[in-house]
Amino acid sequence: MDSIASGDDFMPIFFVGQHESQRSQPVSASVLRQAQDCNYDMLTTPITTPYFQTRVLALLSSHSAQLKSSSGNNLLSPIIPPLGPLDTHLTPNETISQLLTVSSPWIDLCSPDPIILHLSQQVLGLEIAYAAFCGVGNVIIAGPKLHHGTAHGDALVQYARAIQEALSVGMNLQIEILLPMIDQPELEWDDSMWSLTRFARKANGKDTGKEKAPKPDMYGSWDAWNIIRTVSLSLPRHLPALPIQSRWFCEPLRLLSIASNTFLRNPKGYPVLSKPHQALIARYMRLRIPPWILLCDVGPIPGLDNPDLVIPVADGYLSPSAAADATAGNSPSPTPSEVPKQIKGQSKKFQDPTPHLSYIRNLQRRQPSRTIIERFGAGFQDYLQSPLQPLTDNLESNVYEVFEKDPVKYDWYERAIACALRDWIEQGYPTSNPDGKVVVAVVGAGRGPLVTRALQASQSVNVEVEVWAVEKNPNAYILLQRHNDEEWHGQVNIIKSDMRSWKGPWREGGYPAQATTYSRDPTSSTFTSDTHSSVLNLPNESESILQLNPPPNPEPGHGYVDILISELLGSFGDNELSPECLDGVQHVLNPTHGISIPSSYSAHLTPIAAPKLHADIAARTLTDASAPETPWVVMLHAIDYLSTTSPVPPTASTPQSSQSALAATPNVLIAWTFTHPRPPPILYQNPTQYPKPSHPSDPTPTTPSNAHNARYARLSFRCRERGVCHGLAGYFETELYPGVELSTNPVTMEAKSRDMISWFPIYFPLKTPLYHPDNSLLEISIWRQTDDRKVWYEWMVEAFVFTSPLLGGGGGVDGGWEKKRVRLGVSELHSSRKAGCLM
Repeated sequence: MDSIASGDDFMPIFFVGQHESQRSQPVSASVLRQAQDCNYDMLTTPITTPYFQTRVLALLSSHSAQLKSSSGNNLLSPIIPPLGPLDTHLTPNETISQLLTVSSPWIDLCSPDPIILHLSQQVLGLEIAYAAFCGVGNVIIAGPKLHHGTAHGDALVQYARAIQEALSVGMNLQIEILLPMIDQPELEWDDSMWSLTRFARKANGKDTGKEKAPKPDMYGSWDAWNIIRTVSLSLPRHLPALPIQSRWFCEPLRLLSIASNTFLRNPKGYPVLSKPHQALIARYMRLRIPPWILLCDVGPIPGLDNPDLVIPVADGYLSPSAAADATAGNSPSPTPSEVPKQIKGQSKKFQDPTPHLSYIRNLQRRQPSRTIIERFGAGFQDYLQSPLQPLTDNLESNVYEVFEKDPVKYDWYERAIACALRDWIEQGYPTSNPDGKVVVAVVGAGRGPLVTRALQASQSVNVEVEVWAVEKNPNAYILLQRHNDEEWHGQVNIIKSDMRSWKGPWREGGYPAQATTYSRDPTSSTFTSDTHSSVLNLPNESESILQLNPPPNPEPGHGYVDILISELLGSFGDNELSPECLDGVQHVLNPTHGISIPSSYSAHLTPIAAPKLHADIAARTLTDASAPETPWVVMLHAIDYLSTTSPVPPTASTPQSSQSALAATPNVLIAWTFTHPRPPPILYQNPTQYPKPSHPSDPTPTTPSNAHNARYARLSFRCRERGVCHGLAGYFETELYPGVELSTNPVTMEAKSRDMISWFPIYFPLKTPLYHPDNSLLEISIWRQTDDRKVWYEWMVEAFVFTSPLLGGGGGVDGGWEKKRVRLGVSELHSSRKAGCLM
């Protein structure tokens, strides 16, 4: 188990700001107080004034006139003079930290016209420098204009370079790029007649002819962001498909911008958000660091013209009719031209002067309670944790306590133990205890939760058991003895030992070991195994191998165990050396009917986009060079699954509120499986690992090679949409006993072990993120390696795309046409050998 305890549940806090695109007066301390009295947390303010805009336009006009009158284009680009007192209302004061400053939206940092581009870069540079001087903490910059005639995103590198320059000027500034969730060409044209975009010359003064209307690219906005990398998101009136929402969810979002025309009108005429919008906000507010909400153009701050007017506080307590959801048919979204009319009429229709803010505060109060998993992991979403070293480290009591908080896991264990005991009696198997009791051993007992469950299972099925608890931790051993005296009433035999060194239950007078039998297909030398090929082909001398190195029997005075119980699984199933531990203790298990709980477990993988985790690991690399090659235990939250199965498309009769549940399912594939107990030939197949005895009377060493626990898998993942792979998410599934399963796989966890909190997923990072286009293929190669001293993983990712069909030389399917697979990129081969788990 790899997780950390969380605190008590708490409701998310919404930090709500107000933005006016045409704010008419400077934001003074009194204006800010008035906004805070209305229950806003922050306000936006432009860095420069309209006077500065007219000054820049005058400079552009003068330069354009000189270009027309001159015979050539050899004039130098115009230079904007420094800012003056009339160019900005911003000044350093005590309120500056509570303001979000906004750069000029009328510039165009992607303009194909070099003069417009140069002027825009100068404007941004002057504004950033002055904002940094004033001590501003946050600057909002309008996103790039992607469409210029038939060109699409051609000058994104110019925009990205301007942002990089701005960051170098304002070293302590947080810059938020305001981007739409999807590419919307019709919204890029600035309604203002004084926008610099209107003055750009087409192709440097040449007429490009008739232009076709650009087609929207659903991932075009994200593509632009992927080049820029700092974001605040503007929610559209109609939310896009869930895959696009998920893509933005994994990005480091600072601001969630909601315009007035995003709101609907409910039957009573109050502004509300659609249910998909509500679900999206609820999802964002469950992030470890949730974004701020910025309400745009929802009306001015009330009471500024009358300071004595008493303004009610938007506390979120609304009547059911005011907070009721909108219904289809009578609540169309207002258009931008309708917004001013609605705002003007609000004083007559509503008693509330800030209905949009009141609704957001009401939405905050109505946030659903956190799930068990969310409460358990609160504060630790996307938090990197090093995997445990259970064989070399003695865990502390608080770590065990975290494990024991999971009721689902231990309920399922108790159910598995009860089923095993019941089946043992019903099948009439002989027990390894002379008195007929079923011998049960809990290896790696910790503080004893599985011991308690084994005793409870024995009582529930009325089967007598002899219980042994084996624990190497000397501190936990003391607690186990106390539990045995106070809770278990001396029913448990407690052994302080590494499970691999334990010789089995002690029998007074030397309890005889049972005979071992092997079954094999007489026509071939094959034994069933849990390796990747599922069948192990033994050489012809396999029988001599078994004669030279037979499975060890318990030493004289020691007996067998009938049911062997352990909780050694890690986030990837085998990453905490469960195979090695259970192999090492298998010599005490009844070789004929012995049961292992768990009986099998499998590792699963899927590629993900995780920019936040990538940034965290990059920061750690400065002090830990092995960070990019360490498999991290993480409660994955702000991620996007890159390979998904197709969701069921909504129909005309599907209500909009239900479409949020139609999310695509991640494509999670199995890498390998381990089963227990192992067939003896698997454990004892390599005699070269055993040195020959120096004297005939010396016993033959029985410590086997660990080569049989090495694994390799190559998995292919189809990716319909473009994206960036930052790493691999790893999960596991386990069968404790037939019919009783646990899973951390997001595809099967709900059905197999809902609300289980014991394990967080594992994350295999990539040093360099790997981009892949639409309709591409990601292939993952992963190895589980061992050198008989420790176990580690190696992994790499390749990106492929299929080219247009080419005519095959030798004919074939589809009339001889075949597609050619082209490798677009490949990651480095990563190895966690330095941070491997010691045996």
